[in-house]
Amino acid sequence: MSGKEILLKAIRNEPTPRPPWVPFVGVHGGKIIGATARDYLQSSDLIVRGLNRAAELYQPDGLPIVFDLQLEAEVLGCPVRWADDAPPSVTGHPLADAPDDQMPTFDPAGGRFPIVVEATRTLRKQLGDSVALYGLITGPFTLGLHLLGTHIFLEMFSRPDRVQQVLDYCVEVGCRTADLYIDNGADVVAVVDPMTSQISPDHFATFVTDHVNVLFDHIRQRKAHSSLFVCGNATRNLELMCRTHCDNVSIDENIDLGQLRELAGTHGKSFGGNLKLTTVLLLGGPQNAKRDAIRCIDTGGERGFILAPGCDLPYATPEANLQAVATVVHDPYQQQVARALAPVEQSFEDVSLPDYANDPRVIVDIITLDSASCAPCQYMVDAVVRAARAMGDKVLVREHKITTQSGLGHMAKLGVGQIPTICIDGHVAFPSIIPDMKTLTEAIIERIEAKGEEK
Repeated sequence: MSGKEILLKAIRNEPTPRPPWVPFVGVHGGKIIGATARDYLQSSDLIVRGLNRAAELYQPDGLPIVFDLQLEAEVLGCPVRWADDAPPSVTGHPLADAPDDQMPTFDPAGGRFPIVVEATRTLRKQLGDSVALYGLITGPFTLGLHLLGTHIFLEMFSRPDRVQQVLDYCVEVGCRTADLYIDNGADVVAVVDPMTSQISPDHFATFVTDHVNVLFDHIRQRKAHSSLFVCGNATRNLELMCRTHCDNVSIDENIDLGQLRELAGTHGKSFGGNLKLTTVLLLGGPQNAKRDAIRCIDTGGERGFILAPGCDLPYATPEANLQAVATVVHDPYQQQVARALAPVEQSFEDVSLPDYANDPRVIVDIITLDSASCAPCQYMVDAVVRAARAMGDKVLVREHKITTQSGLGHMAKLGVGQIPTICIDGHVAFPSIIPDMKTLTEAIIERIEAKGEEK
């Protein structure tokens, strides 16, 4: 049985002889062939070379063609900022001040989609019999936020019909993008909607469920498989995610994998993810990677589980760590070895927190994966910067990216358990939720006033 066959059995929630393994190789594909993320995501030849190299190194059962949630947004008129070690990030929102009857034109032959199509066709010929290919599309809510900006959170209350109109349009874009991937050889279409981790269950039911179900029904009609992929702490929405019409639900380390297994099983879904992206795969070593892989495998069980990280791999992820995961997946003896390995503890003695009480400023720490590449992180940082701008030098805003040892140290010492999170003067204030501007501003002002009284 090929790796692709094992993965497709798992995604159909059938028993498998071993867990299938999907390293979500995004811009990391550039790193392993010596290309920048900027060049990699703009060249079909580099994408093909990167994924062929990933197939050699990591023995995967599935691979994403690209992991870039800006593809559709770029075609729809969102300006983007490029980086050498991360996907591009959206910097403008064309519908933020547009008339209600105005929608941008989506051309699936525009932007970088011809590059992706060519890469998909080539990879189908080269890897398609042995490795399942994932086509990743931007989920309707995340794409809607790219188009409207953070206004979407306010308008969910004040102008829900406008939000629904934009999301209906994003579903149309999603169906056309799914067709593009399926027509050119993708086996699985993953609807990646990370911003849904930032909303309540009521808002998920109102603004997400029906829209993603249209997508999943369309993908099923096209005889392809589907996945709902949400990173961030979506625990409050987990059951609603499992009730959607997808075949598979994928999550990151913010969510309890055992809880997902129980809910997915109840609703007849396969499930996957949960390898620790930064603390283990990026900043740990092979021993950490083996231990985390066996943790996931033992929790996931033998039916309908797909081992994967909870998001796209950071550019600089060491190859040795991913190869260590592959050995555990493919070698039962290495699974026994992994269960016996001792944990490797990380020390953050070189990381110190400021003296919050005696600093005249209010210090707002934002713990992120990386605002340059993680949509919820980007929009949380943007919200804090906008709220703090009117308060001048009374507020200091600091982002701590957990793709660095310093960021991990701040996360540990501030007691943060979820990503992204806002801390105000050393206290967790908004864990894995982007507050509306009024709530965020009031929280900062309250602390400014309290400091004034303490003097």
